[in-house]
Amino acid sequence: MLQQILFYLFSALVVAAGAMVITIRNPVYAALSLVVAFFASAGLWMMLEAEFLAIALVLVYVGAVMVLFLFVVMMLDINIAVLREGFARYVPIAVVFAVLMMVSITLVVGPKHFGLDQVAAPVAAAADYNNTRALGRALFSQYVIPFEAAAVVLLVAIIAAIALTLRGTRQTKAPKPELQVQVQRNDRLRIIKMEAEKP
Repeated sequence: MLQQILFYLFSALVVAAGAMVITIRNPVYAALSLVVAFFASAGLWMMLEAEFLAIALVLVYVGAVMVLFLFVVMMLDINIAVLREGFARYVPIAVVFAVLMMVSITLVVGPKHFGLDQVAAPVAAAADYNNTRALGRALFSQYVIPFEAAAVVLLVAIIAAIALTLRGTRQTKAPKPELQVQVQRNDRLRIIKMEAEKP
């Protein structure tokens, strides 16, 4: 009975916080609502005995990513009025995509494929069960190729971000050490002999 109450409580928090993320007007409050959704999702993962994933969600997303989001949102000082301009033009397109998403979700998570009669309750693990060890074995045995492919994609994304950040522009005045070390004395200094003049 307690597990069902906690499940419905965390689920309601996830749904409510997710709705607030996309409907609230202040971007700072939207980011804080996303933090609440992450905490509620971590609670659901704890109930599924996925402690490592729950802790990783709190530490990585709430502790690092969302803090970065908040700093970026507050430092950019986003003009809400400019963002709302032309919003009504995209409402029909948004409605079409929303209907398509709801249909796809209904087909995947529907009464034919999901429910207590379709999915059995997970078997409770023993007290000495190590979730991290099981996750590591699954990643490096059954899902090793997708895991390595994701690592390569992230590496390419990091390199692309660095390349976009460090690309030279016409306005830059940054010194170039590779050119500075090649400078000769005659390139910088010229001695001119002048005749003495009487005042």
